[in-house]
Amino acid sequence: MIKVNLNKLKLELISQRKSKFKGNIYHYSQVNFAYNSNKIEGGRLTEDETEEIFVTDSFISKSDDAIKFDDLTEMKNHFRLFDYCIDNIDETLSKDMMIKMNKILKRNTTDEENPRYNVGGFKVVPNKIGLINVINTSDPSDVENDIDELLNWYRGLKKIRLEDIIDFHYRFERIHPFGDGNGRVGRMIMFKECLKNNIMPFIVMDDDKSFYMRGLKKYNDDKMSRKL
Repeated sequence: MIKVNLNKLKLELISQRKSKFKGNIYHYSQVNFAYNSNKIEGGRLTEDETEEIFVTDSFISKSDDAIKFDDLTEMKNHFRLFDYCIDNIDETLSKDMMIKMNKILKRNTTDEENPRYNVGGFKVVPNKIGLINVINTSDPSDVENDIDELLNWYRGLKKIRLEDIIDFHYRFERIHPFGDGNGRVGRMIMFKECLKNNIMPFIVMDDDKSFYMRGLKKYNDDKMSRKL
């Protein structure tokens, strides 16, 4: 088994982010994270197009399919969101940080112009996860309190393990605090918190979307069965 110095990995990501060079672990993480996280949410850009946008700030579509303006904008914004997390790896996770992350992701999108999405704040309209086998989420009136409870629990942990970060993600997604972008913000929080706590970070792949969605729906049941 290959051992990885996680502190070295964190410092390397910080250094490569500042250097702007391509073809390294920072480049790989940016492209794969942005492509897969947006694809899970229905983004239509390919992996090659994602890399081309990252490297050149442009791309030539290889199909006749129309590309939505928001797909392009949110892909660029995901790159900026990753940079924000690298720049703030060791900062304590807070409500303001979550809101900032969502605002970075949704900046200059059509959602930003729509008051129903309340970009820059928590949701004002009820939302759910999925269209089939729907997962209910917190009512808008409960979000502030639910997020406070989640953060208080998380900050009270003496040592944060991978299981705690996954627990946090599950609870965050079941709150679904924003009008849109919850999954991408939630997965970015997991990546950041893994690096901060010397845990190998990971990217949820679009190929594993069905398992990921099942996990969100059946998480408590699966967790209880593991304890038996």
